[in-house]
This record gives sequence, C-alpha cells and structure tokens, in this order.
Amino acid sequence: MRTLLRNAALSPFGTAMLIDGDRVGWVGDDAEASRYVDQADTVLDVGGRLVTPAFVDAHVHLSQTGVRLRSVDLAVATRASDVLDAIAERARTQDVGVLLGFNWDETTWSDRTLPTAAELDRAAPGRHVYLSRVDGHSGIVSAALADHVPGIAEAEGWDGTGRVERDAHHLVRDVISALTTKSQVKRSLVAALAEAVEVGLGSVHELSAPHLNAPGDLELIREIGEQVPILDVIPYWGEHVSTGGVERARELGFRGAAGDLNVDGAFGSRTAALQADYADRPEHRGHRYLDPEAVAAHVVACTRAGLQAGYHCIGDAGTASAVDGFRLAVKEIGIEAVRAARHRLEHVELIDLTSLTDLAEWGVVASVQPAFDAAWGGTEKMYAERLGAERALASNPLRSFHAAGITLAFGSDSPVTPLDPWGGVRAAVLHHNENERLPVDVAFAAHTVGGWRAAGVDDAGELRQGQLASYAVWDTSAFPALAEGETAPKCLRTVVRGKIVFDEEGALG
Repeated sequence: MRTLLRNAALSPFGTAMLIDGDRVGWVGDDAEASRYVDQADTVLDVGGRLVTPAFVDAHVHLSQTGVRLRSVDLAVATRASDVLDAIAERARTQDVGVLLGFNWDETTWSDRTLPTAAELDRAAPGRHVYLSRVDGHSGIVSAALADHVPGIAEAEGWDGTGRVERDAHHLVRDVISALTTKSQVKRSLVAALAEAVEVGLGSVHELSAPHLNAPGDLELIREIGEQVPILDVIPYWGEHVSTGGVERARELGFRGAAGDLNVDGAFGSRTAALQADYADRPEHRGHRYLDPEAVAAHVVACTRAGLQAGYHCIGDAGTASAVDGFRLAVKEIGIEAVRAARHRLEHVELIDLTSLTDLAEWGVVASVQPAFDAAWGGTEKMYAERLGAERALASNPLRSFHAAGITLAFGSDSPVTPLDPWGGVRAAVLHHNENERLPVDVAFAAHTVGGWRAAGVDDAGELRQGQLASYAVWDTSAFPALAEGETAPKCLRTVVRGKIVFDEEGALG
C-alpha cells in the first residue's frame, strides 16, 4: 500500500511524502511529487497542515492510565472534605468493585490534613477504597480495604491512619490487582491506548513492574492489537535479577528488565532518597531501596542477557546509587559492553552534574519527564516546599543532560501527568530554571527520535526515506513555538507503520 501526501508542511522540511508500506519511501516538494502519483494507491491533499513524526512517550503505565480515566479524579480537591465528598458520590453510583481515586495532592491544600481510613469508611461504608497520591508512591485506603490486606499492620509504610507508602503500599496494590478482573484490565488498556493515539503518540514505552501490574498485561495489549490497529508498545519489566526479573523479562519478550525498578521513591511522598534532609521534614532523607552493588549486579545480568537495564531514581542519593552501580558494572564487564546495551535511567531529577560525563560515556539514556517541572518545579511549588528553592531549581537538569551528550527521551509517567506530548515539549522549553531550558527543536527530538533511541531503535522518529512511517497530522500550518499562552496543536490523524490508528472524523476528507 502506497500513500502520497501532498500540500503538507512536513517537519523539518518538505511538502510531500510517499509512504510505502510501513516505511517512508520518499520526501520532497510538491513539484517533485508528480512523478509518484501513478505509483500511489492513495493521494492525500493535507491542506497545508503540519505533519510531524509521531510522538514517543518513553514512560507510561497503560493499565493505570486507563483506570484513571474511569476513576474518581481528585486533582481538583482542595481539602480532605472534597476528597470524602467525591468518594461518597461515587459510592452511591458504583456498587461493585474497588472504588479508586487518583491525583490528590495535599501540597495544594490550605489544610494539609489527609482523610483517614475511618473517614473513608463513613463516606463509603464497607467499600474497598484506594486513593493514589499524584506521584503514585503513596496512597490512602479505607479500613475495609486495609482489613483485606494480609500483613499490612507489620509492613514498613503503615502508620494505622490509612496512609500507605513503601511495602505497605505494594501490599495494597497487590490486593487491588487480585480483585481486578481480566476484562476490567483489558477495558482500561483499550481506553489508554485510544487516548494515546488521539494526542499524536505513535509509540509508548510500557513500564511494568511486579508492584504495579501483572506481566500478563502485555498479552492483553497484543490481543487488542490483533483486533484494532494500535500504536507501538515497547514493554519493560522492572524486577531485579535477584528475584528472577531478568529471566522473566527475557521469557516474556520484554525489551528490558528496566523502568520502575526503584532505587528510591518520589519527592511528593518524601520517599525519594536525598543527600540532605527534606526542607519540610528535618532529619528525614527518604528511602533508598537498592545500593550500588545491587544496581551493578542487575546491570551485569541484563547486559549478558542482551536486555536493557534501567532504574527509577529521583533524589540525589538515589541517582548517586545508580551511577555508582553503573561504575561497578563497567569495571566488571567493560565499557563497550555496557555502552552497547543502551541502558536507561528514569526520572533522574536530582543528580551530581559531575557524573553526567560518565553517564554519557557509558551510553546511558535519560528517560525524563519535563511535565514534572511544569507541575511542581520552581521556587513556589511542591519541589521548593520539599527540597528548598535551590534544590528545586536544580531538579530536572535537561539542558545539562543534552550538553553532556546524553540521549534524552521524554515521557509523561502517565497517569502521574497526562499523556500530553506537546505539553512535555513546552515544559522543557519553559523550564522554571532558565539555564536548563531546551530549544524547541531539541525538546521535540527528545519526544520523538529520542524515545526510539532509548528503546534501541535507530530507524524511526524522523520523516526521511527509510524511516518507519509513523507520523501525525495537526490542525496548524506551522511548527509551534510553544511560547507562554500559545495553544498546542490538535491531532487530526495518527499513522503508525503506515496504518491509520486515529482519525478525527471529517478533518482530512
């Protein structure tokens, strides 16, 4: 199947493009396109609209994204009573299953007092209620649900009030997973996959892990892909080699034993590991889950198995543990083996900038979320509250990564922040720290070609001959500057490997 696009504003250049099967066959201008008209099965006049490579989101959680779309959105809550009212309303209309809520953020409340398990029981009598904090690293549960979780009373991260983090949080998620049916998971995945293509995504990296979801989600995604065209899903499994994670990732066909293999937690839940105390909790520095030796053992095992290794690391003590682990792995198996594997670090929000040269030399990719800075960065938001202004401005050092020669791959960590690739580009361009802002073209590349490079794919992410034919058509005629207040383009069509996966009805005829 050959499709010829004409009268297009191709990014970065050209006005016409021939798609030959799943590849770009030719790119040029309309005058040259005439010689391909007879070779094309379809000729499409794009009407002068912008055509770009489809975006890649390098860090998503698809089933959780779909669940969020069908659950109580607590982002607008401004106090505990708002949360309780929303849960009570949902309890009146949803009489089966676990009652789920997402995205509460007490740092935006005038009164930071959290709802308790007892209050959730009164709002939703007898119901299993789980409310995830916006960062996904802590939550609140009803007493009815807590009573259903074996071992929670003795678990790290349980204080009896209903708030859960660390081990207690993982236990709760395990129980919720057991209470969720296969058909419910599949519906969530369908919803998330549909949302992804509607915003111009042609690929996502699914960051699965035992504490997040079952490995069977990948098989469900494959089933959905056999029924309807979907975007490319590149799967990772975040489990350490010591518990069989490397072998499991290889057996199940995952790209790596990587992603949400946590070295530490998150700033909002005060579980990210810091070198110095949290500004708003003296004598507390978060939690580190993996030391450099454990990091190194996993890197070595993944490298030898032909898989990518990768870690979730956010605080400066967490990122130091990851960097030191890579250093130990390089000593054991050599820099060339490590570099060829193209391992990754996720988030990397606070880091000693002197270590960036080493990461670049080792070929480690930084899979980062610019939207975190937009949501919580600067001197007046959550990062400043948790870290103090100086460390807040030092977080998410995007320009420093780029200047060091490190491959950047942008993602959303959805459902932590929405699937919004133009928003991610904008956040990088308008970083709260002016010294860490990226030019628009560099930021765009990190959300397209950078995502493919992070997955070890070197023939995708650009509109040029021989590349994968994954692209998006937008409701604008020019590449946006994404200045403050400028509206981001709307996606009219998303094409993945030459197949239409989303089409705004009537937009392109």
